[in-house]
Amino acid sequence: MMVQHSGQVSALEVSASAIVPTLSPAGSLGFDDFTNLTPLVKEELRFAIQNKRQSHRMSSTLDTVTGSERPIETSIMKTEFSPEEDERKKRRRERNKIAAAKCRNKKKEKTECLQKESEKLETINAELKAQIEELKNEKQHLIYMLNLHRPTCIVRAQNGRTPEDERNLFIQQIKEGTLQG
Repeated sequence: MMVQHSGQVSALEVSASAIVPTLSPAGSLGFDDFTNLTPLVKEELRFAIQNKRQSHRMSSTLDTVTGSERPIETSIMKTEFSPEEDERKKRRRERNKIAAAKCRNKKKEKTECLQKESEKLETINAELKAQIEELKNEKQHLIYMLNLHRPTCIVRAQNGRTPEDERNLFIQQIKEGTLQG
């Protein structure tokens, strides 16, 4: 159902007051009056929504058109700078280029320095590990030599103890925690 309005009023200007007749006091209208009016109100709302959607589509297309024109405007504005401003920009770009090169060089030097330090520390670490292994081997060799020497030790023979007695005493002191260093 389409609402038609007589006269030269456009479809956008049609409102609920134009479609719905002026209502008399609320007490004089019955339920049937409202049921007859609801299709008209619904139709007007549909019409208003369609118009808003169309106007929204038009504004969005206008935004895209103006958005595409903006880079052209800015490129025109860039060429309108004075020679002094262009010279200033050139000098600034040149200084920025030099500063960026210095920064890259410093970063490269720092990376190389850290790499050399890392290699140096790895070498030292490997040397220390080798030294630990040598000391462990030497310790085992000395313990072995000491165990070979125990039966012939004069000090033990003078005390009247056997190597087994010394070993048992040593183990007992370890268990009690009374071994003195």
